[in-house]
Amino acid sequence: MFRNYLKTAFRNLAKNKVYSFINIAGLSIGLACAMLILLYTKDEASYDRFLPGVNNIYRIVSKEVNPDGSILMQSGNTGSFHGPAFASGVPEIVSFVRFQGDYVNIKKGTEVLGQDAHRVDSNFFSIMQFPLVYGNGKTALQQPDAIVLSETVARKFFGSADVVGKTLQLQRNGTFKPYTVTAVAKDCPQNSSIKFQMLTKMELSAEEISDRMNWFNFFLNTFVVLAPGADAKQVEKKMMRFYEMDARETIKIVAEKYNYKAKAQYTLQPYTDIHLSKEYRADNGMVGASNPMYSYILSGIALFILLIACINFVNLTVARSLKRAREIGVRKVIGSDRRQLIGQFLGESYILCFIAFVLALGIAQLLLPFFNDLSNKALSLTYLFDVKLVSSYAALFLVTGFLAGFYPALVLSGFNPVETLYNRFRLTGKNYLQRSLVVLQFSLATLLIIATVVMYRQFQFLVSKDLGYNDKHVLTVPNVTGNKIAVFRQELLKNPNIEQVAIRNNGFNVTLARINGNKELEFTMDWVDADYLPLYKIPVIQGRNFSRSFSSDTASAVIVNEAFVKAAGWKDAVGQVVDFWYNNKKYTVVGVVKDYHYAALNEVIKPQLLCNNEDNFGLAVIRIKEGSAAAVLPFIEQQYKSIVPLQPYSYEFKDISNQRQYEAEAKWKKMLLFGAVLTIFISCIGLFGLSVLAAEKRLKEVGVRKVLGASVTTIATALSKDFLLLVVISLFIAMPIAWLLANKWLQNYPYRAALSWWLFAAAGAGVVLLALLTVSFQAIRAAMAKPVKSLRTE
Repeated sequence: MFRNYLKTAFRNLAKNKVYSFINIAGLSIGLACAMLILLYTKDEASYDRFLPGVNNIYRIVSKEVNPDGSILMQSGNTGSFHGPAFASGVPEIVSFVRFQGDYVNIKKGTEVLGQDAHRVDSNFFSIMQFPLVYGNGKTALQQPDAIVLSETVARKFFGSADVVGKTLQLQRNGTFKPYTVTAVAKDCPQNSSIKFQMLTKMELSAEEISDRMNWFNFFLNTFVVLAPGADAKQVEKKMMRFYEMDARETIKIVAEKYNYKAKAQYTLQPYTDIHLSKEYRADNGMVGASNPMYSYILSGIALFILLIACINFVNLTVARSLKRAREIGVRKVIGSDRRQLIGQFLGESYILCFIAFVLALGIAQLLLPFFNDLSNKALSLTYLFDVKLVSSYAALFLVTGFLAGFYPALVLSGFNPVETLYNRFRLTGKNYLQRSLVVLQFSLATLLIIATVVMYRQFQFLVSKDLGYNDKHVLTVPNVTGNKIAVFRQELLKNPNIEQVAIRNNGFNVTLARINGNKELEFTMDWVDADYLPLYKIPVIQGRNFSRSFSSDTASAVIVNEAFVKAAGWKDAVGQVVDFWYNNKKYTVVGVVKDYHYAALNEVIKPQLLCNNEDNFGLAVIRIKEGSAAAVLPFIEQQYKSIVPLQPYSYEFKDISNQRQYEAEAKWKKMLLFGAVLTIFISCIGLFGLSVLAAEKRLKEVGVRKVLGASVTTIATALSKDFLLLVVISLFIAMPIAWLLANKWLQNYPYRAALSWWLFAAAGAGVVLLALLTVSFQAIRAAMAKPVKSLRTE
């Protein structure tokens, strides 16, 4: 009997190739989507859990709270003092290890290469038990000139991983010193917040170790190991009691000198919480910080797509049921009972599901490179094959097959054999479930389409908005300092393709000073030369630019932006004094520049102060002629290596680095588009199934209409209008919700694209057009059928 059912199932699939393909395609796409997103969420949830003893490892984090209860600052960083201090004062803290991001220059022959590295305490491998390929973790970092490499970096510099005992020339304090490789570690796993490539021992002077002012230094990660069974909350209380006692005098000194009124609070963050933390993110050498909302949204999209695929399966199966009515009637007449028929149709459902599962694996593997690029990960399908996930997939297969096949089996097995054999059986009912599903499907599809368009417009707005300066054809070269600056500039300007060269500091610095006597103002402070503003075409709207004609500019002159002037409350900024009271320096404002977006457009323009002290210079800014990049880049590299031979050469185009600030928006634009396309595709499959069902139910009506002279257009319109009405209802439901959600999301951006009515109208028109194309195919086909076939009775 089973063999007979199997033959029948495959014959039915072969006979209805188009519908079988649609059924399997919809289900396999839904399953593939679920698999890919399951890979993503599994990877997110598994971060750092591979480390032995990880449940006892915590990171010390801090929060500074103002007297009014507002948070001044919160950070996952601590200083060199916090780890040893808390370990000595809190018995439950068994040990600690500090971890700091670093970057080193390495001399290989005559070439100098840059390499990401980290500084750690010598007990790093005793706490963070990353596996080693060669060497002993307990002794690997005991000596100050010891170095540990990852397998990849070992092969990069030596061509082999077995390199214990070999040396590398690392630059420290301006000179190259030999460091001995004492161990080689396996490359850190994909799901690790620590991905080190090179480790060196953290060296601290006796002054740094004993200076209690370091309670207020924050520049590295400190991890502590608690004793088994220790209560983290109780440990936090003991930490605060110890801090308030040990740092009492230091707090008084800082409060008097800097007018510091905030109160520090120290807590413990579980190591496994770091990756998805919104408050204390992975930084300063840690990588991969993520937002848990990504996983929730993606999981919701995957679940919906899979559910819709299953229900579409039901719709199409029921829609095609009339074609099998005689088969069911014959089976009942010759003795098949309802249980056997249900078994047959459930069996067919599981066959289809099995085929869909196999295809889903292939589709997922095919799309995996694209998905990895989209999610910025390096996932593999082998990641799915552990005991729990295999069990989950088996359960998913059984549930999917049952859900997709049970309702059709129940309906089909209940057909009256007399009615089916005499072709009198008709499916009845209003199909409220299917109609509601269509509304739900197209409501969500419309939401996702509008979300995609809004995200796309905002992304385009961010990358195309006028920044207040010209970033085109500008590149930056780091590590240009001291007496090398003038020589490098002079040599570059000899090339006719180089128009201007300016120098500034690397990165951004936030500090505070007093204005108007005693008012404290926080601002961004940068160091630039006299050529910087003209190179970027940033207008000076009051006063003057820095000038080499004024020797005092490097010592006491500053330029501020409009935001600074507004925050200070000045009417005439030129001549005002900015007082850095904590280091006894005062500067005079000589000019005001028009506000420009020196930071990402995700932030409102904040007060900025520019100084002209070349001691802080380090980044060359070069404007080249349009179209000359291919010719001028080798020249710049040649001059750099000639003038700065002991630094690695690198460059970056400013407009590209500006666009890179919006990688998250670009990623979500693609993800939402991916979800919208899948949702609308599967929704159209469902609509197609219902249109087939409607055409089958109204077969005789269509025949009568044709006999009475109705045109194909009239009949197609009559069959399509009900479905288009459902789609229009879904638009009325989705658009207000989409407007509210889009408006709320855009509030996260101080500079944003405007929401326009045509955006919603275009999205709605697109959805209606897709639905019309989907429904009209079956409607026109039914309208063109010969009426004699539908009207005759056997």
